[in-house]
Amino acid sequence: MAVDADSDQSVGRPVGDLGDEVMAEQEVQAQAEDDVAADDAATHSEPDGGVQTASKAKKSVRLAVAAMTAVIVALAALAVWLVQQVDAERNAQHVDDMFVQVGRQAAVNLSTIDYNSVDVDVQRILDSSTGTFYNDFNARADAFRNAIREAKSTSEGTVTVAGLESIDGDHAQVVVAVQVRTTVAGSQDPEPRAWRMRVAVQKIGDTAKVENVEFVA
Repeated sequence: MAVDADSDQSVGRPVGDLGDEVMAEQEVQAQAEDDVAADDAATHSEPDGGVQTASKAKKSVRLAVAAMTAVIVALAALAVWLVQQVDAERNAQHVDDMFVQVGRQAAVNLSTIDYNSVDVDVQRILDSSTGTFYNDFNARADAFRNAIREAKSTSEGTVTVAGLESIDGDHAQVVVAVQVRTTVAGSQDPEPRAWRMRVAVQKIGDTAKVENVEFVA
């Protein structure tokens, strides 16, 4: 028995409709594959970006640490230099003060002599002296003592001003002005006389001594 062509077409689906469905399914599958690929790309790109970001962060930290270290080293060097400068200035000022003090004391020692304690007074002058001055004064010490005792002389000196005139390494010149009041047997309250001395001072170790004395107008 023959089969009607029209009835066969009613049972099956049209060829055009079937092609459309196949194309639609292919489009859906392609879109899904694209989505998966996009997800994979995103998944793989994020770790790389994270690594790069972490690397940049570490590099920034290292640069910051290096810069901070350089600043600290520079500040430390500056601090050491400043301390050395302050110490040098203090040491120089200490030496200057010592020169002036020795010059002042030398003027007092030479102008303050009492016949009752002349031996002690002379020894004080010798103990604070050196070089040529020591040798000259020591050679005349006996005659000086005898003259003071015979005149029954008493003198007292008071420094009115003292200053550093010049300095050359371990040597300095100190100018000292002194008011000296001297009495001898039978004298009555004499007026003080003004002395002006230039005292040469030499630094010896941690101290200083008188190496020359001259009277100036």
